[in-house]
Amino acid sequence: MSAFDVVLLVVVLLLVAVVVGAVLFGVRALKRFSLAPAPEDPAFIAEKDRQEQSLAALRTAADEVNSTIDVAKSAASAARAEAAAAKAEAKAARAEARRVLDDARAEADTVLERAHKQAEADAEQLRATARRSGEREVAVLAATTREQAAEVERRAARMDERERLHTEEVERLAERERQLTAATAALAAREAALVERERELTEVEEQRHRELERVAGLTADTARAELVESIEGQAKREAALLVREIEADARGSAEQRARNIVVDAIQRVASEQTAESVVSVLHLPGDEMKGRIIGREGRNIRAFESVTGVNLIIDDTPEAVLLSCFDPVRREVGRVTLEKLVLDGRIHPHRIEEVYDLARQEVAELCHRAAEDALVEVGITEIHPELVTLLGRLRYRTSYGQNVLKHLVETAHIAGTMAAELRLDVPTIKRCAFLHDIGKALTHEVEGSHAIIGADLARKYGETEDVVHAIEAHHNEVPPQTIEAVLTQASDACSGGRPGARRESLEAYVKRLERIEEIAAGKLGVEKVFAMQAGREIRVMVKPDDVDDIGAAVLARDVAKQIEEELTYPGQIRVTVVRESRVTEIAR
Repeated sequence: MSAFDVVLLVVVLLLVAVVVGAVLFGVRALKRFSLAPAPEDPAFIAEKDRQEQSLAALRTAADEVNSTIDVAKSAASAARAEAAAAKAEAKAARAEARRVLDDARAEADTVLERAHKQAEADAEQLRATARRSGEREVAVLAATTREQAAEVERRAARMDERERLHTEEVERLAERERQLTAATAALAAREAALVERERELTEVEEQRHRELERVAGLTADTARAELVESIEGQAKREAALLVREIEADARGSAEQRARNIVVDAIQRVASEQTAESVVSVLHLPGDEMKGRIIGREGRNIRAFESVTGVNLIIDDTPEAVLLSCFDPVRREVGRVTLEKLVLDGRIHPHRIEEVYDLARQEVAELCHRAAEDALVEVGITEIHPELVTLLGRLRYRTSYGQNVLKHLVETAHIAGTMAAELRLDVPTIKRCAFLHDIGKALTHEVEGSHAIIGADLARKYGETEDVVHAIEAHHNEVPPQTIEAVLTQASDACSGGRPGARRESLEAYVKRLERIEEIAAGKLGVEKVFAMQAGREIRVMVKPDDVDDIGAAVLARDVAKQIEEELTYPGQIRVTVVRESRVTEIAR
């Protein structure tokens, strides 16, 4: 019985109990009515009406209960019908499963029987195959045994033959040994005779030498020494004359050839004169634009200087403003920013920041393009991208008014021409000359000589040791050791020293060197001062009695500090203090 049948049975029992209770209650009420007082009593009549209404309600409830029972019976009968159908389906499924199982068992028996038969057939076939294989192997083993027996017989015959030959060889060796013993004895006798003959010849040779020395009056060693001394003196004299002629000829031809090479290299390079170096000038469409650039209470000019890092100078110059900055790339970015703002007309702090970003991208692109053009002009194709970026920054870098990037191109052309004339490796020497001032791109950011900075950069980005050495040695920070370094120095001097290359006048140059020497000469204990390498190094000779080693170090530091405070110069200046003791005695 299902759970639904149980619930339905419980409901039916409850309804039956309610109906029975209602019937009993009605019977009791009827008994009370039969034993009740006379109908003329109003209370009795009211109670009777109430009891009748209750009885009617009970009948109505009984009818509803009966209808509910009928519905429950119909639902129960439907549930029983569904249960019967489910049982029938389950019975049919069991029958189908039993039939499928019987079929599967029959099929399995059939397959098993066929498998047994096939296994028996395969076993029989394998037995036949094994029998045939065994017969073949027995035949092969018999043949192999016969062959091995024949081989053993052949080997025995060979061993007998070899033993016979060995016996004959032993006899021949014994005979030969007897012959060798006899020959050895003969050779020993002959050797003794030769030794005796050699001794006799030596005695005769000595007697001849003594006779020759007696006749000539000189010993053999003395005669040999006099002959060698005579020939050596004559050879030295002839060699000195030849060397003097060669040196004179080489000196004259070398000076002329070197002069021709340098002049030819300089003539082949057509370079511009000096350009602007420290200040950029921007022309304005009118003086009223200066007020817009300054802004209300100077907010625009403050925003411009804080964003770009460039000092903006607005003076009485008509229709022009000046931009000043120690970093040439930053100065150019500020100039382009201000130019775009003037053309646009809208000048306020937010617009300055937007235009500054655009100008910085534009200047970076111009620098990259300038570096690529320079590389194409020089003929260098393979170079690290970071070096290309640093070369582009040199487009706005100047040294004494000379544009550094153009100076590099000019130096590379001069070095390449000289290398071609001397039949050297032109691409390598041009690369050394072109990259020798790459360190100037970072002199505003990294302390130290631009030669050492450039050498570190070249080594970092994969340049060869020849190129690195040429870069670090072109101002003698490191002694030049290769022909590439020497030609890089020479081409750098030709490019920087040609007329019109640099804007610094001779008078200013001399004054700067004199001032450097004056600073050092004014210190106590200084004996001599020499400014060297175009003012890049200063040698200070001190009196050893007045300045000790610690005082020399303090003196070098004081001179360097005073030069930093008083002078303006590119790059760096090395201060070297030399302290040496000399003792002199006179021999009478």
